[in-house]
Parts: sequence; C-alpha cells; structure tokens
Amino acid sequence: MYFDSHAHYDDERFDQDRDELLTEMHNKNVDLILNSGESIDSAKKTLELIKKYPFIYGAVGIHPHNAKKTCESDINLLRDYSKNDKIVAIGEIGLDYYYDTSPRDKQRYWFKRQLELADELDLPVIIHSRDAAQECFDIIKSSGVSKGVIHCYSGSAQMALDYIEMGFYIGLGGVLTYNNARKTVEVAEAVPIEKIVIETDCPYLAPAPMRGKRNNSMYLEYIAEKISQIKNIPHKEVAEITKNNAVKLFNISNA
Repeated sequence: MYFDSHAHYDDERFDQDRDELLTEMHNKNVDLILNSGESIDSAKKTLELIKKYPFIYGAVGIHPHNAKKTCESDINLLRDYSKNDKIVAIGEIGLDYYYDTSPRDKQRYWFKRQLELADELDLPVIIHSRDAAQECFDIIKSSGVSKGVIHCYSGSAQMALDYIEMGFYIGLGGVLTYNNARKTVEVAEAVPIEKIVIETDCPYLAPAPMRGKRNNSMYLEYIAEKISQIKNIPHKEVAEITKNNAVKLFNISNA
C-alpha cells in the first residue's frame, strides 16, 4: 500500500529490533522502502539491507554533514556501489546551512561532484536542503540534473513548482502534520498529487500523533491522511498514487 521514499534503517536506533519491525510493517501495509545513505559506512549498511530484504531499495551518497571528511576515493566507491541493481539513486546529497557541520565550500564542492556522478550514472538524486534553498536550487539547475526528489521539502510553494518544472518530485513527511506547518501545507496544496512522494525520514520526524518517538514506515498513514484531507482525495488513493510516483522516480520495474 505504501512506499516509504526516504528512510534510514541502517541507523543504530533500529539495532535492537530492526528485523522484527521491518517484517511486521511489510506484513501490514508497507510495500516498499527506499533506504537513503549518508556516508560510505551508511552505504555499506544499505547494501546489506537491500540484500536481506526484497522490499528495500537503496540510495548511496554523502550527506552535507559529512562533506568535511569526503575525498575522491569515496566518489569511486559510490560509483562501484551503484552497480548493484537495487541501488536506485544517489543520495542523500545537498546543502545544510542550519547546522553547518561541514564548511560551506566543502558542502558545495561535494554536492556538485555527486550531481556529476548521478548524471554520469543516469540515476535520480535525493536532495537534502536546509537553510540553503536558493543556492541548492541554483546548483541543481546549473548541473543539468533533472530527475530526483527534494526530500523533506521545506521551501516555498513557488520553488516547489519550479522544481517540478525541472523534473523533480517533492517529498513530504511528518512535518506536514505539525500544528505550525502552514508553509508545508501550502506546498501540499500547490503541488499536484502526481508529483508528491511520501516519506518518514525515520527514525527522525515522527508525525504529530507520534511526535518525539522513534519514527518508522508504519506512520506513513498519518502523512497520507493529512494529504487526503488537504486535497480531498481518498486516503487509499493518496497511498496508491504516491507509491506509483516513487516507483516511477526510482525506476523499479518489478514493484
């Protein structure tokens, strides 16, 4: 029923019950999951997950937080990892000027370098953009990359439409359900359902009823329900359309 288009099941917070949790949610209503990488170590763990679980696909990339310790040999590793048929995107990559964990010049350099890699491999990208909306948009536009998703989208409705015009999808998650999410609700109103994918970003950003708890893919139902209310579309239809959107984006042929 659901496709979680952005999750981090390699995170240590799942170490105690990962297998039980993934098995339970897949038996209930989570058909597919995209596990998104953040580092070389995360990429290796993602490769283990996609090998063990048929319903999990993966993305490999260097998160802007880790840009300060990235080198060209890491790009070569990402290229090698992407030879796996179940690695379907480069990500998550981008800019984060909120935490500034890595120097901004290094964030920019490795963001551009990974966009080049995605273009070389003809893979979609998963974009992280926080407090760097315009610069992130400008870098992507100048790169020529035209397929991917802006994950956990936090920009304006107009910029979301500009991204769609470029060929991108908009990722909506638990933030949409928060009481102070007026801007994100405006985005959900403006963006056509055919260009929305839903995500948890678990273990982070649990939706409102579970806020503060460890997030997981079963909580997608709260995000789908919120979109259902905003767009006046039946819940099941939201789940089906957003699943099909993600399948198309990540070019998953046997879903």
